Amino acid sequence: MNQPIYEEIVRLQRAGAPFALATVIDHSGSSPRKPGAKLILRHDGSTLGTVGGGRVESDTIEAARAALTKGTPCTLSFVLSEEHGFACGGAMTIFIEPHPGARRLVLFGAGHVGKAVAALAGGLGFQVTVVDERAECLAPGQFPEGTRLVQASVQQALERLQLDGLSYVVIATPAHLSDFDAVRGSLGTPARFIGLLGSRRKREALMKTLAGEGFDELQRARIVTPVGIDIGAETPEEIAVSIVGQLIQERRNHAG
Repeated sequence: MNQPIYEEIVRLQRAGAPFALATVIDHSGSSPRKPGAKLILRHDGSTLGTVGGGRVESDTIEAARAALTKGTPCTLSFVLSEEHGFACGGAMTIFIEPHPGARRLVLFGAGHVGKAVAALAGGLGFQVTVVDERAECLAPGQFPEGTRLVQASVQQALERLQLDGLSYVVIATPAHLSDFDAVRGSLGTPARFIGLLGSRRKREALMKTLAGEGFDELQRARIVTPVGIDIGAETPEEIAVSIVGQLIQERRNHAG
């Protein structure tokens, strides 16, 4: 009976799409659904399956949405009274498990560091998109299979990509001007993480520029620069390890 649910779980996981799974785990007396009944809430708000209808289902969907946002599971208990749209006098317990899916990582810059980050992050649960205006830097064979390549300016890419609260951004373009453009554009989105490659001197210049342009302290605090955990990295591959390590740390903190 749950075959369509299981098939949809597999499809969503393969696509790296976030969803929440609600499962009836206990009941007593008369209840509309028995243990094992399931409902999927997709990231777009659509659902598949049912845990009983009425207020039980609407409350479950609301809790599933919250669990997906927070990244934490929860358990709901219902007394099936008239208050919940039932008059059977039973009870139900529903467990909600969020599946955040693969996080989207957008790399601005397809240079040596960008290539190294893409190669590492793609195997660690990130859906990688690389943005660069230089066609030669996006030539076939330079990135792992499954990497999305976008040849566009920073402004064009930001309009096209529509970053959301599950998106991570790492900026490593070949020029300060395009770096700063990517920072400004990313600050105009709800992106979860905005990291900029560079020195502390570059950070000071960026913060001074943004302050002069009217970006407040909370906005400027969203920028992680220099991006990456301090491991004494020197080569592009070592820098990639420091950056992806920080992304994983942020992802774990969000899930927790």
